[in-house]
Amino acid sequence: MRVLIAGWSSVLHGEATAGDVLAVEAVTAHLTAGGHDVVRTWSPAMSLAHRTRGPGWADARYDDVDPAGFDAALWVCGPLTGEPVREFHERFAPLRRIAVGVSVLDAADPAVTGFHVVVPRDAQGAAPQPDLAARPAVGAVDVVGVFLTHGQGEYGTRRRHEAVSAAVGDWLGGLDVARLDLETRLDPRDWRMPARAGHVLAVVSRLDVVVTSRLHGLVLALRCGVPALAVDPVDGGGKVSAQAAAWGWPALLAAEDVDGDRLDERFAWCRSADGRAAAAAAARAAATAGDAQLAALTGAL
Repeated sequence: MRVLIAGWSSVLHGEATAGDVLAVEAVTAHLTAGGHDVVRTWSPAMSLAHRTRGPGWADARYDDVDPAGFDAALWVCGPLTGEPVREFHERFAPLRRIAVGVSVLDAADPAVTGFHVVVPRDAQGAAPQPDLAARPAVGAVDVVGVFLTHGQGEYGTRRRHEAVSAAVGDWLGGLDVARLDLETRLDPRDWRMPARAGHVLAVVSRLDVVVTSRLHGLVLALRCGVPALAVDPVDGGGKVSAQAAAWGWPALLAAEDVDGDRLDERFAWCRSADGRAAAAAAARAAATAGDAQLAALTGAL
């Protein structure tokens, strides 16, 4: 059969959650393994992240698909209620319509009764079932911590912080990685912020790569043995470049050299065996980091 998959991540004003998409992944894997031809549909925003065709399935924008080419239409995950679900029934009226992994709030709702078959995850009078998002269907991706700075007014006219952050942000948006927007700034009054330096180190140590325009983003990454792509936001080089030189760290870009190709090149090195080995060596060297400065301090007392 040729099967169309839709859900709240398909409709224009719906909400796409990780759980919704993982449920779609699980259904896609199950149907393609059974020999069915699957087309997964996405909202305009979500279609930006789903542009590739796999074996037995394709991705398409929900608004662009023609119902005439399908045998069945599936609604996957989320609550069965609201105008988008009722519109789904109207649009795909000629097709066999099935809902799976959904919450049934009102069994008499036309959004529910419009389906030929409903396989709920929870419904009144039925035993709840584990959500489909729990099924393993997605491979591991790298976790990338991002430390960007927009301040440092002390550099005056040499500041390129806004342009660097914009360029790095645009580039990051195109990566198939899990991105974490992180802070080195501490604030024990706000649970969203790290309260102690050890909290920052605990997060950094669990990352695969760090991307940073902050000096301490670079230093904390190397202390933890995590490869760092460092970008100096100061024209002509500032403290980030100086710190990279102090560590002998090669994955550095000057503000005037930031573009997608150069970022890709440095990032690929950070993810390589050479990059990981260099970061591990830096972590070992961290035991004696700052010795000269501390010795000078002792002599000055």
